[in-house]
Amino acid sequence: MLTATTLVDAPGRPLLLLGPSLGTSAAALWRRCAERFQGEHHVVAWDLPGHGDSPPAPRPFGVADLAREVLALADQLRPGAPFRYAGVSVGGTVGLQLLLDAPGRIESAVLICTAAKIGEPTGWRQRAETVRADGTHAVAGASQQRWFAPGFAQRSPGVAAALLDALRATDPESYALVCEALAEFDVRARLGEITAPVLAIAGADDLPTPPDGLARIASAVRDGRLVVLENVAHLAPAEKPAEVAALLEEQFAGPATLDRARDAGLRVRRQVLGDEHVDRALAGTTEFTRDFQDLITTYAWGEIWTRPGLDRRSRSMITLTALVALGHHEELAMHLRAARTNGLTDDEIKEVLLQSAIYCGVPAANAAFRIAQQVLSPPPPFPSEPPS
Repeated sequence: MLTATTLVDAPGRPLLLLGPSLGTSAAALWRRCAERFQGEHHVVAWDLPGHGDSPPAPRPFGVADLAREVLALADQLRPGAPFRYAGVSVGGTVGLQLLLDAPGRIESAVLICTAAKIGEPTGWRQRAETVRADGTHAVAGASQQRWFAPGFAQRSPGVAAALLDALRATDPESYALVCEALAEFDVRARLGEITAPVLAIAGADDLPTPPDGLARIASAVRDGRLVVLENVAHLAPAEKPAEVAALLEEQFAGPATLDRARDAGLRVRRQVLGDEHVDRALAGTTEFTRDFQDLITTYAWGEIWTRPGLDRRSRSMITLTALVALGHHEELAMHLRAARTNGLTDDEIKEVLLQSAIYCGVPAANAAFRIAQQVLSPPPPFPSEPPS
């Protein structure tokens, strides 16, 4: 039986279940992030068997067994009702299993530093053998290197220490059984079955579950998008609690008021266009243009770009095509840069422009290719000093 910890007690609000990473406890991993949810959700985090407050596992289990336990926990809290879910690493694999096995129950999910298949079976079985023989202390050093981006443990020693203490306190046999469950987990071929909205959050410095695995999830599910956090390794809610909390709130937001739409729009506008561009635009706002800035932030970015029906890659492709067709060259240059931010490769941008040549006209595409060449090409190398 999994043990759960209530991190935000708001029984009248939507239920949000939080899943852990291997070797962590719910409190150590999620508490600093959950404190920033501001009462918008009733937040409950669960512990793996033998981790945190959960008792040791009495027998072997798989990820599907963990998903059934989490579903039973949800039924204890809100019988038969849909809920929202976020999970890290093995908690993310449980989220994928829930999305496949109980599609009607998950309203929306955030999958963090995880993959549809994590690592190789041999590596997991070797780690299980090590922990059975020598305890979880034997993997503490390697876990610290995997878990945290360079410099994090020095900047936040208390957070790192709490997580490593939770690892050392974990029941070795239960830890080993989780390793063996991950050795068998692989749902790559089934991602296309997932219909609920999914946000995949990757750490740019994550070695166990690098960003390409999260990108695969975001592109393969029916309604997915990807965010990559810089200077983050494998435990994003502990490393960047404020950023992760904001992303969860954005993913799970219900019908927005104008103020909430404006706030969400400003976050998305910054994520897509970059802080420098947005700061420059806001700094140039006058009394005459302020209402227009509010209009595009609230409705373009807060109502349209935040909608779950299309991912940001798709919205970038649509926007590029419209700007080519209408000849809006200044906006096109801006959104070419944004398309890269949203995950489009230069080759994919080229295909969008070729498609536009057929349906929007060759002259329009010719101008678009010229602008794209200027925007996407690397700057020329600094000229070397001529020999004396």
